[in-house]
Amino acid sequence: MIENFRLRVFRAVAHHLNFSRAAEELLLTQPAVTQQIKALEDEFGVSLFDRSGGRISLTPGGVALLPFAEQIKILGDDAIAAVSAAAGNNTGELLLGASQTIGQYLLPNFIAGFLRAYPRVRVHARSGNTDQVLESLLRREIQMALVEGPEQRKDIHIEPFMEDHLILVVPAAHEWADAEIDLEQLRSQPVLFREFGSGLRRVVEQALMAAGLKPRELNVPMELDTNEGLLNAVEAGLGVTFISRWAARYPLALGTLKVARIRGLQLSRRFSMAYVAGPEPAGNIGAFRAFLRNAALESAPRPRRRAQAKAPRR
Repeated sequence: MIENFRLRVFRAVAHHLNFSRAAEELLLTQPAVTQQIKALEDEFGVSLFDRSGGRISLTPGGVALLPFAEQIKILGDDAIAAVSAAAGNNTGELLLGASQTIGQYLLPNFIAGFLRAYPRVRVHARSGNTDQVLESLLRREIQMALVEGPEQRKDIHIEPFMEDHLILVVPAAHEWADAEIDLEQLRSQPVLFREFGSGLRRVVEQALMAAGLKPRELNVPMELDTNEGLLNAVEAGLGVTFISRWAARYPLALGTLKVARIRGLQLSRRFSMAYVAGPEPAGNIGAFRAFLRNAALESAPRPRRRAQAKAPRR
């Protein structure tokens, strides 16, 4: 393989900070792992791990090496994928990250559809809030991030691919259930939010401020770090919340939650794919990018055809 094997062993030990677990991951013996690390340390002329005090930690040299070892792995994977794609035979790995709404409700279907077209690609996915996923992208831990439309940045290329509609959900027996309310009425109810760093929270706060309601004027008794936590809290009667229609579709179908409409307020956001700024994605990233574009087009609502008027009988 393109990646240096000693760097692969180094990455495994650095991630686990445990030689035994690294050996299990690599299907090696612990002495073999120790030997590879010793050879790498001799090559650099510095210690990469501090083994004192019964614990393993990275030395300053190890900390400096780790991001380069991560980049070398991704670069090697990209090279393999690009060569395979040029031959019409995509293979290798695809490392994805997704914010929670996309990761829970959309990404599994995206991956399944992609693998039907590229069955030899191995997909690895992780999730977090938007800020966390973008940080993983910049650290080169993933190759592409699917997030809730952050603002344009110089270090990351942001490309929208799908629109998401946000709704206000309330308990089924709430006075606002299936009703239309004024924006000012939000002041009278506890409003639950996702944590800071969440793309959902950012979009909702910006929309409320644009409509003339400052988030600090709301009663926010609780913040939760998952969509499921928000939905469960609303079902328990702890407040109301804004959330993606994708996330609320099952509680709405079961009737445990209801929608409240706010006059004059339409909330939507864009789901975007993000990748490190630079050349246009190729290989598996390019293939997944093209797949997402097509998937978005296929899922977009299409205008109904007007029924053609029948010609009058003569």
